[in-house]
Amino acid sequence: MAITESVYGDLTAAARRAAALAYCPYSRFPVGAAVLTGSGAIVAGCNVENASYGLTICAERNAVFRAVAQGPGRLVIQAVLVYTPTPQPTAPCGACRQVIHEFGPDAELIAICDGPAVIRSRLGILLPDAFGPGNLAPY
Repeated sequence: MAITESVYGDLTAAARRAAALAYCPYSRFPVGAAVLTGSGAIVAGCNVENASYGLTICAERNAVFRAVAQGPGRLVIQAVLVYTPTPQPTAPCGACRQVIHEFGPDAELIAICDGPAVIRSRLGILLPDAFGPGNLAPY
């Protein structure tokens, strides 16, 4: 499904608002993400760091987990837009790509920044041959 300019604008605004709420006292790298669900809802999340670094959560996973918790039904991800206040866009990390794959193996991923550059790709290109629910069947 193609993302309209209006929805793109809504995703961008949601991700930027989320980045402003990021808790990132260690990296000082605020990230905001907005997930477009199959029903057309937009759910945002920000990165939340922890003094025990391994317990930090990325903005993308935060947004996906919030979308799951808001329901109803099984989450289907159409797109994820990530915003970083940097001169160049930053694509989601490998862990985030894997979590997005669980709910949107063909999701569009968009990374924007304060500069003009944009990364726009499909998850399958950024995470080829991903492990997913189908790999567990019939277990």
